[in-house]
Amino acid sequence: MKTSFLQKVAGISLSGLVAGALVIGYLQLSPPQEKSLPSGSTPVAQQHPIEDLYSPPAHAAPSTTGTSEQQIINLYKNLSPSVVNVTTRSFQYNNYMELVPQEGAGSGFVIDTAGHVVTNHHVVKGAQRFYVSFGTAEHSYPAQLVGFDERNDLAVLKVQAPKEMLRPVQLGNSSALQVGQTAIAIGNPFALGQTITTGVISSLHRNIQIEQNRQMTDLIQTDAAINSGNSGGPLFDSSGRVIGVNTLILSPSGGSIGLGFAIPINTVKRFVPELIKYGRVQYPWMGVSVLPLNPRIAQLMKLNVSSGLLVMQTLPGGAAANGGIKGGNQRVYFGNYELFIGGDIIVAIDGRPIKTERDLSDYLEGQKRVGDQIKVTVLRRGAGQPVDLNLTLTARSN
Repeated sequence: MKTSFLQKVAGISLSGLVAGALVIGYLQLSPPQEKSLPSGSTPVAQQHPIEDLYSPPAHAAPSTTGTSEQQIINLYKNLSPSVVNVTTRSFQYNNYMELVPQEGAGSGFVIDTAGHVVTNHHVVKGAQRFYVSFGTAEHSYPAQLVGFDERNDLAVLKVQAPKEMLRPVQLGNSSALQVGQTAIAIGNPFALGQTITTGVISSLHRNIQIEQNRQMTDLIQTDAAINSGNSGGPLFDSSGRVIGVNTLILSPSGGSIGLGFAIPINTVKRFVPELIKYGRVQYPWMGVSVLPLNPRIAQLMKLNVSSGLLVMQTLPGGAAANGGIKGGNQRVYFGNYELFIGGDIIVAIDGRPIKTERDLSDYLEGQKRVGDQIKVTVLRRGAGQPVDLNLTLTARSN
C-alpha cells in the first residue's frame, strides 16, 4: 500500500511537470497576441532599452533647415567677417584727480580695402585710443579716427589690419526701402561678441529728439533687437546689402523692446566720403539770420503774409548776400529780443514751401551740397509779385 501510494504521487508529479513544460514551450514558440482595447483607449507604450531613448530611429529623416533659415545662416557666414567690434579707451580724472582709463565698446563695418570702418560718433566720442577686432577673433588691431559728424552720429576709423582681413560690405539703397521687408542686424551687444538678430522694417522717415536742441531725422525704425553695443553696426536687407547704421533705441528699461533706429545708408554714402577727405562734413549754408513768421508776429509787423522766414541779416560774402537777398534795415525790440525788420521773406526754395528753420536746414543738408545752385522765392517790400533769386551755396563755418 505504501509503495503503491508513493508511486501514484510520483506519477502525478511527473505528469504536472510535463504539462508545465508543454505550456511554457507553447508560450515561447507562439507569437504575442495583441489585446483588444476599448474604443478610444490608448495602448500602453512598449518597453525599450534605455539607450534606445537617446538614439534616433533607423528610419528617421536627417535634420534639415528651411529656405529662409538657410538664407540667414549663409548671410551670417558670408557677412560676419565684414562686421567688426570697436573698443575705445579714454583717460579721465577721478574724484582724487587721478588719471584713470575707461573703456567703451560698439560695432562697425568695413567699407573698403584701405581699412576704413564706419561706426557711430557716440561710440568713439571722447576717446583717445581705438581698437578693431574682426568677427569672433579676440585679437584686435589699432585704429585711428579719420573723421566724425556729430549731427548725423557718424564716424570713420582706419584700422591697421592685414589686407586679407578687410572684406568690404555691399552698400544698398535706403530710398527704395519698404515697411515690412526683412531687416537683419549684426553687432556686438553688451560686448558679448558677434550676434545676429532679425526682424522687419517697422517704419521709415522717423524723426527722434536726441537732446533739447538736437534731432535726428529720416531714420529707419526696426524691430530687430538692438542693444547697447550694437551701435555703429550694420542693418542688412535679405540680400546682404547694408541699408542702415544702427544708432539708438527707445526704451524705458534701457534694453531692446523692438524700437530700434538706424541711419539710412544713403546718408552714409553722402557724408562718409567727406569725412575721409576732410575729417568733417561740409554743410551747405545760405548765410542768413531768419525769424519764422506766425499770424501773431505778422499782425504786429503789419505783414501781408503769415508764414515764411523773415530775413533779418545776411552774412557778407555768403550765398544769400551774393545772390541779392536783402536783410532787415530797421531795428525793433520784440519783448527781450532785438529784431531787424524790413527784409525779404523766404517762402519757397526750388518750389518747396518753407515755413520753419527746420524746413530750410533739412532741405539744404539733406538734398544739397556745397557749390549747388538753388532758386529762392522771396516776398519783397514794394514788389507786387514774388521774386525768384538764384544762389550758389557756400559751406557753413564751424
